[in-house]
Amino acid sequence: MASSPDHKRARTTGSSPPYLLHYWPTIPGRAEPIRLCFEASSTPYTDVTNSDPDSGMKTLMSLISSSSDAPTPNIPHFAPPILQHGDLYLSQLPNILLYLGPRLGLVPSDDANAIYRINQLTLTALDGFSNEAHETHHPIAVGDYYENQKDAAIKRASDYTHNRLPKFLGYFENVLKQNQGGQYLYGDGLTYADLVLFQGLDGVSFAFPNAVQKLRDGAEYERVWDLYERVKGLENVKAYLESERRLGYSSGIWRHYDELDE
Repeated sequence: MASSPDHKRARTTGSSPPYLLHYWPTIPGRAEPIRLCFEASSTPYTDVTNSDPDSGMKTLMSLISSSSDAPTPNIPHFAPPILQHGDLYLSQLPNILLYLGPRLGLVPSDDANAIYRINQLTLTALDGFSNEAHETHHPIAVGDYYENQKDAAIKRASDYTHNRLPKFLGYFENVLKQNQGGQYLYGDGLTYADLVLFQGLDGVSFAFPNAVQKLRDGAEYERVWDLYERVKGLENVKAYLESERRLGYSSGIWRHYDELDE
């Protein structure tokens, strides 16, 4: 069993306040890369709505209510995920990852530019395997039912699986090729960009199993899928994936419809 790589990382220790994660209950969604960061780094956290659904949802709704007053000096939040760390409340997934990465040892401490490059990789992975994947089943209106835009969804999904998905896989294949033989996306150890890419690949594998299997069989993106398996096999990640804390896919970002995976 693989263990987390040992490389130079600065990690917050001592009497840090607890990490509280606020997100919609029962689905992985945009909170899943945050959970993976906590789990991979053995960092305690509370998944608030899944730990206490009733009070957790009340808290979440109060945080995103258009009429709520944000606790000073915080600002209002448009949508979850929301990270609470002491008196600090942060929303927007990439913003939260920027905050957590150095604190959890998921950014090299001896490279001043690492945080920006890892953020670049993260944003690209979120575009390709999260945002565009979501748009395949809601290509016209996010607030409308899938059934009301199915025809457009079929066209969008076909373009995604035949064109966009291979393009993003090719990009990350090249990133890995240029990074010292392709063990990780940046540097010589695990960063939060690797966890974001892992989650995106896992999500699209659920949503488009036939299309993804064809791409894997083609052997054009071996470094990408090797990274996927490498992260999946890390001791802490493996234990999390096998636990009840890992939520199943359903009606979130990654959804499977047979007609979109032909």
